[in-house]
Amino acid sequence: MDEKLETFAAECHRILEADPGPSGIEAVREQLEPLLVDAEFVATYLGPDNDTARKILYQDSELDFCILAHVYKGSNEAPPHDHGPSWAIYGQATGKTEMTEYDKVGDPSADEPGKAAPRETYVLEPGMAVAYKVGQLHSPKRDGETRLIRMEGQNLEGVKRDKYQRA
Repeated sequence: MDEKLETFAAECHRILEADPGPSGIEAVREQLEPLLVDAEFVATYLGPDNDTARKILYQDSELDFCILAHVYKGSNEAPPHDHGPSWAIYGQATGKTEMTEYDKVGDPSADEPGKAAPRETYVLEPGMAVAYKVGQLHSPKRDGETRLIRMEGQNLEGVKRDKYQRA
């Protein structure tokens, strides 16, 4: 871990320890944005030799939040989803991601996904980050290669999450 990531992780820890709620998460989002346009940082963690869809760069041993690098090749559109018991921050470093936020209009059941109605769509461009609260439904759409830093309030590998589809 280089000095920039180490400093960022320490600042995130300080912020989230003092305020783990929405305003603390928003403060972390603000701290992330300058790194997304830092050429050295982007090259180190999202550079051309990184083609991993999900790579944990840091996981806080006390608070459990994670900083991840994501490299997505080609186009893709994810279904509406939340991050289960966690908040998430998406930070765009290269490429563009169209994000749609949804209102839940039907709960999921054991047999059927929940229903979600689109509320707002916007484009994340390099240097932009957006925070999603626990339970906030959203979906990314990518028309080409994108590289981003994403944060989770906890490591979501193996965490069961409800499924949703557009209403």
